[in-house]
Order: sequence, then C-alpha cells, then structure tokens
Amino acid sequence: MSEWRETALGDQINLKRGHDLPSQLRIDGRVPIFSSSGISGYHNEKKADGPGVITGRYGTIGQVYYSEGEYWPLNTALYVQDFKGNDAKFVYYFLQQLDWEKFSDKSAVPGVNRNNVHQEPVSFPLPNEQKAIAAVLSSLDDKINLLHRQNKTLEAMAETLFRQWFVEETQEDWEVGPIKKYVDVGIGRTPPRNQHHWFSENPKDVKWISIKDLGREGVYAFETAEYLTREAVTQFSIPVIPENTVVLSFKMTVGRVAITAEQMLSNEAIAHFRFKAGTPFSVEYLYLFLKRYQYDLLGSTSSIVTAINSAMIKDMEITVPNDVLMKRFDDVVKKSFEKIRSNQLQIRTLEKVRDTLLPKLMSGAVRVAF
Repeated sequence: MSEWRETALGDQINLKRGHDLPSQLRIDGRVPIFSSSGISGYHNEKKADGPGVITGRYGTIGQVYYSEGEYWPLNTALYVQDFKGNDAKFVYYFLQQLDWEKFSDKSAVPGVNRNNVHQEPVSFPLPNEQKAIAAVLSSLDDKINLLHRQNKTLEAMAETLFRQWFVEETQEDWEVGPIKKYVDVGIGRTPPRNQHHWFSENPKDVKWISIKDLGREGVYAFETAEYLTREAVTQFSIPVIPENTVVLSFKMTVGRVAITAEQMLSNEAIAHFRFKAGTPFSVEYLYLFLKRYQYDLLGSTSSIVTAINSAMIKDMEITVPNDVLMKRFDDVVKKSFEKIRSNQLQIRTLEKVRDTLLPKLMSGAVRVAF
C-alpha cells in the first residue's frame, strides 16, 4: 500500500472557469455543453478534451459531472484544466465529497471562488491506487446506470404498446368518461409553513411527497425530502395515499406522474387516484394514460401554472377499452412494471453502498488492493 500525500488541492489539479457560449451562437452537434446543473445542450465545437470533470461555479453548487469525451464547459462552471498526472475518474469522485458550500460566497446567487478551492488541504494516494479506487466506485455506477437504462427501455416499450393499442387503434364502441367516474381523486395538504414543528426530516415520520420528489427516482416513488409528523396528519386531516397509488402533479410543474412504493402523503399540488370497486382499468394503464395526457388542453398555455385545478383533473376524460384487451395489456405490462420496481430497489441499494464507500475510500479509511 502506498502512502497518501498531504497537499493543497491546487497542487493536484487546476480548476478553470468555463467559457461563454450564448444560445444564439450554438450550432447543433455532438459535443455536450456543461453548465452548473449538468448537460444543458450540444454544440458542434469543443472547448476541452476528455476525460473531463466539471462542477458548478454559479447557480447549482456541489454537483460534479464527468465527460468521457470532448466537451464545452460554460462560464457558470469550473472544469479541471490540468489533472497533473492524477486519475481523472478518481478526481471526479474525490470532488463529489468536498464540502462545496464552504467555498460559496453566500450571495443571492451562490458562487465558488476557485482560488479558495485550490487552497483546500487534501490527501491524495498515488495514481495506481487512485485507479483502483475509481474502478470500485465506477463498477457500482456502471451497474446503476445499466439498471436506469433498462427501466427507461421497459417504460418506453410500455408507452409504445399503450399508444398503439389505445390511441392509434382505438375503437368507437369503447367507453369514454370523466376520470372521477372510475376513481376517487384526492388532493394533499400542507400544514402552515411557519409552524415548523409539523415538518420533519426524520425517516420515522410520514413521507410527504412533493413535485421535486416525483422527478427524482422514476416510475415508483420511494423517497421524499420531507416528512410530516403523525400529529400533523391528524391535526390537518391530511389524506393518506396507499401503496401502489398513481399520483400526479397539477400545479406549478404540471404532468409529473409516479406510483407510490409505500404509504405516503402529499402537498396540495399533487393529486392521487384511489381505485373504486370495479374500476375497469389497472394502475399501470392509468399511469401511462396520465404520462401522455396533453395537459395544455385543460387551460391556455400562457396560464397553465394557474389554470389547472382539481375539478379539471376530475373531469379529464379517459378511454376505457374492453375487458379482453385490457387483460392482454396487463399481462404484458405488469411484468415490465414489476421489473422496473425491482430495478429501482436494486438501484437504491447500490447507491447506498456507493455513498457509504465514497468518503471512506477518499479518506483512506478503506483501502483497495492494486
């Protein structure tokens, strides 16, 4: 095992501010453009060769991105101009566990001073050990990315089947009715925000799903950023959403859809759909229907944020195919959704392993043979 070198970060890498590229000057190509929040477009010219490591300078702080090939870092980002002989993938993982908030100037728009980052005291192993550490973490990320790709493929196949059978080949004798005829539509609630004791970050409390949570994981919603105390649920009569229930955002960000992986709550920007006895379609059918629904038909596009309300959601018309076709559809699609859920569970496990290992590997508390 090699000794680790105690140095300043600037002795190991050189960070440089990204480069301006106004949208009107961008020409569509294959070169990814990295802003502080990740890939924000593509261009036909590069500004840096890969492998590259990029992080936010203004706006989104603390996220770190990796580019295998050539790329264009925008001026809201910092990128590693010189790795100084260090392994690029190791640097990518190392920067992920830095406390970037302490380099922020705390202004209205957070900004990072690269000179302060360069002065940060760090401990680096030699390149051979760096490669071994990066290989361990990369193997976990590769498996996670593979499962994400599988899920996207499975969901896309289900969406294609739905479109072909129930949109392109729709039958005139199929029933069409308001969604409230088949399911009970419930709306969540938010306790007064200035009464902080109702809100929690304790996983032992009740998960309270937000619009942001709906965009985080995929088809199934497992995690929430916030929780409500059980007293809040009782005090404000907040509807409890059962497991395997479709939820939909209909305010602010309209049209995010998910299926609850367990019992949850939601705020008032999210509707949930409880099936009645004898509902003629499945959870998967409803999920796919809501995913492709054109919500701009419910209100003018200029006022979509404020134009949609719960009454409009309840009156949305849904097509109900015959029982035989619905069963054929469910026989195919339910297996795909079961696989998606299983993959999401694996992803969660792998992410926990990676996130536990990351700081230990980067500090030398856990060593890797090389």
